[in-house]
Amino acid sequence: MTRLIRSYFFWSYERGSFHYDVMVTAILLFVFVSPHLIDFKDKPVTTVPLHGSEVLVKEASGNSNEARFVYEVRAEDLDGASTDVEIRRALLSVIEPISGEVKLEQYKPVPDTKGKIVAYDATVLRSGL
Repeated sequence: MTRLIRSYFFWSYERGSFHYDVMVTAILLFVFVSPHLIDFKDKPVTTVPLHGSEVLVKEASGNSNEARFVYEVRAEDLDGASTDVEIRRALLSVIEPISGEVKLEQYKPVPDTKGKIVAYDATVLRSGL
């Protein structure tokens, strides 16, 4: 009996033999049945914290000396900016740490289905590339 247990423990049976198939079956049973019988205390994360620097960048048209990009910045990342000057300043404060010094050409609000502004598309020009 100890010889049988030792040979199972050290996996000394040839592939395709009866004892090899028993060991593989036992391993597969453990892998697929144990999560239902053993509480491993693993739970999915309920909320994933979003970071303020999450910005969607899309390439727009540009010539060889300058590059034009469209940055989509969430409205809540602008810290309550409401006037044109505040919005431009807030957009640049989010975009410039990502891409360096840029010139903000224009921006337009991106509304959701109910008309609430959820983001801004900022078209920026980066020269000297």
